[in-house]
Amino acid sequence: MEARVEAISKGEASECVWLLEHPPIYTAGTSADPSELLTPTRFPVIQTGRGGRFTYHGPGQRVAYVMLDLSKRGRDVRAFVTSLETWLIATLASFGVKGERSADNVGIFVEGTKIASIGIRVRHWVSFHGVSLNVDPNLEHFSGIVPCGLVDTKVTSLAVLVAKTEMARVDAVLRETFIEVFD
Repeated sequence: MEARVEAISKGEASECVWLLEHPPIYTAGTSADPSELLTPTRFPVIQTGRGGRFTYHGPGQRVAYVMLDLSKRGRDVRAFVTSLETWLIATLASFGVKGERSADNVGIFVEGTKIASIGIRVRHWVSFHGVSLNVDPNLEHFSGIVPCGLVDTKVTSLAVLVAKTEMARVDAVLRETFIEVFD
């Protein structure tokens, strides 16, 4: 990802978004508090350069690494994060789920439960890292951390909120809504 970001910043590669699933891991952002890693030996812990605290990634969760040239988009990191939130909210709306921003926290929530996280970094005005959307992960895996430092916030998933959710359909909607928001 870092090599791609460097190539984008030099004009040697095009912008891109990678959609993937990780094996079960905990990731620590630059603001991670070691006391929020409740079971440090449960899954591998990966130190990342993204913003934010601890989060879980694993099967059933769609991770989108978003590598965009923000110098083409006004060099406004807050506007970029707002666009990522808009993208996730539009994706959820396609499944009949009302996603919401939080005045106090980054990410997307449904009736107070967190369904999506955002953790980015920007280098030479190119974004990297990105978002994660809980499609159908094992939500119990979040119990080994304080997700994003939110002590009293539970996590949810599309599978909990809607009857049928397939990753291929989520990916198709992510692609459609990405074009609507970022094109």
